[in-house]
Amino acid sequence: MMRRVSLMIACLASAAVAVAQDQSLEFLEEQAIREAVALAEPSLVRIETVGGLDQAQNVLFGTGPTSGVVVSADGYIISSSFNFAAQPASILVTLPDERRFPAKQVAQDKQRMLTLLKIEADNLKPAVAAARDEIRVGAWAIALGRTFDLANPNVSLGIVSAVNRVWGKALQIDAKLSPVNYGGPVVDIEGRVMGISVPLSPQASGELAGVEWYDGGIGFAVPMEDVYAVLDRLKEGKDLLPGLMGITFKTGVLGSPDETVVDRVRFNSPAFKAGVKSGDRAVELEGKPVSRLAHLRHVLGRKYAGDAVKLVVERNNERQPLDILLVGELTPYESAFLGVLPLRQQLDPNAKGVPIRTVFAESAAAKAGLQPRDVILKANDQELTSARQLSDLVSRLRPGEKLNLTWLHESAELSGELMLGSYPDSVPAELPTESLPAAGEAAADGPKTGRFTETLPAQNRDFWAYVPEKFSPQASYGLVVWIHPGGDTMDATIYQSWKTLCDRRGLILLGPKAEKVGGWTPLEAEYVKDCVTWMKEKYPVDPQRILLHGYSSGGPFAGHLAFKYRDTFRGLALASQPLIGTLPENEPDLRQQFYLVCGDQDPLFAAAKATADGVRAAKYPVVFTPLPGEKHVYPPEDALDEIARWADCLDRI
Repeated sequence: MMRRVSLMIACLASAAVAVAQDQSLEFLEEQAIREAVALAEPSLVRIETVGGLDQAQNVLFGTGPTSGVVVSADGYIISSSFNFAAQPASILVTLPDERRFPAKQVAQDKQRMLTLLKIEADNLKPAVAAARDEIRVGAWAIALGRTFDLANPNVSLGIVSAVNRVWGKALQIDAKLSPVNYGGPVVDIEGRVMGISVPLSPQASGELAGVEWYDGGIGFAVPMEDVYAVLDRLKEGKDLLPGLMGITFKTGVLGSPDETVVDRVRFNSPAFKAGVKSGDRAVELEGKPVSRLAHLRHVLGRKYAGDAVKLVVERNNERQPLDILLVGELTPYESAFLGVLPLRQQLDPNAKGVPIRTVFAESAAAKAGLQPRDVILKANDQELTSARQLSDLVSRLRPGEKLNLTWLHESAELSGELMLGSYPDSVPAELPTESLPAAGEAAADGPKTGRFTETLPAQNRDFWAYVPEKFSPQASYGLVVWIHPGGDTMDATIYQSWKTLCDRRGLILLGPKAEKVGGWTPLEAEYVKDCVTWMKEKYPVDPQRILLHGYSSGGPFAGHLAFKYRDTFRGLALASQPLIGTLPENEPDLRQQFYLVCGDQDPLFAAAKATADGVRAAKYPVVFTPLPGEKHVYPPEDALDEIARWADCLDRI
């Protein structure tokens, strides 16, 4: 009995010691975190902005304070560019000692989405940087902000979950990040600043890229050592731009042997000037072997315009080193325009060449005498087997360049040299409809036609659609994705307005719905994309004719979708709404077309026209149609007919 009691006492004593040790460990951890915050806190400032935009790229901006970090004793402060995307009229900085100063923007690092500010103050305490190569996965990551309480920083605790993320530009942490601490420091357990918290995305760029992930357990911080490395350049007042070579690659399947084979070399780009050619294989960049595109992007992800890099390519089984001076902007890409709309339905699937449905007036094809029902057999001595092949070839030429063409007119084979032009800025007044294959008898278990509602199982959300009653699985259809304005889905209006147009033009209408009728949020982009994927799996949708159509306050979200999923949406038609946000560069492999319509009495008319001018300057194909005498209204019947004709021309060449 005594032995049993002694054993129980020993166990209890051991447990008490363990609890005490655990409590001691927790106390020490808490104390270490408090000390780390105290060491970093003198460099942490509050930033307030006044005025500016309420919204950009479908993101609503708040009015609360954000954070920044002192990087120089004479008043230089670094912060996230997200905090200034609203283009504020003024900026105020409050120091830890509660002194308040107006600040001016000095320059932006557009590679890492940072902004340098300057206030007229001295004897500030710059942040101490942690060495980049000493940061380890699993280390404490303490994200700080100075927003809610000036005397006490707000703290979010996590760990470093990955390094060299977003193409080598950032640390990844699981501490919760949000706009209140974007621009603030992420410190280690010794109080050294590992990085500046920013929203980033591996797939997109810009001040707002990745902001939809906030508070989601995935956060990014630009290493502080990298910030200090470019600080002197930023102090000169010039923005730092991502370094560009001007090359696209024949990616095919990721991991394939052709992943680093050059497909296109942009005209007048650094690669063009250095002598890179289509068909070259990139094998080394900056002394590092590359066999995948990810290897290239990891090197270029940390390079700026003005940096020189050495690229080694393999050509004809020989290695050729090339010196390339990176630039921040490329000559805008502009595809040449031949002036034909291919016939989509061929009676003989084994027939060679590209049959013509329509020839556009005043185009190169029209001037050469091509006519509907002619068949283009060769282009620059290449035998043609598909419209996509011809489109790709023409897209590699610039307006003003020449194209040798061979075509069949009735029974005669003709040829000529054509001077290619630019895409027209108008829609043909008349566009004959294409004859679709007979619908046949619908199978009981076949795809639905007419107007119907479906539920996405993964999202547990509804959408509606209209498929022409005379649907034929042998045809190919365009897909119009309707993005409704806030407060009114306009389902009945859109269905009645578009039903006949869909029947006539071979279009399918898709109507996703915002979770809250009041308006869309960026987080709903995936839901819309899933709706499109569902339609593509059920119906023969032509990938070259998938477009977004937005009206009024639905326009910004439509633009957000168009640029987020550029590989999916080939067109964007906006009614009574300009584009909001930064227009991305026109890219050869992600070609898009735009249509804008607006009443000339609409308060947004000037902004819509300015959008069209900006899109045209960026060398995108764009049509702008004013509505005489109209205010802020959805387009009338004749204007919608023009949008439908434009949609029917998205695969023009």
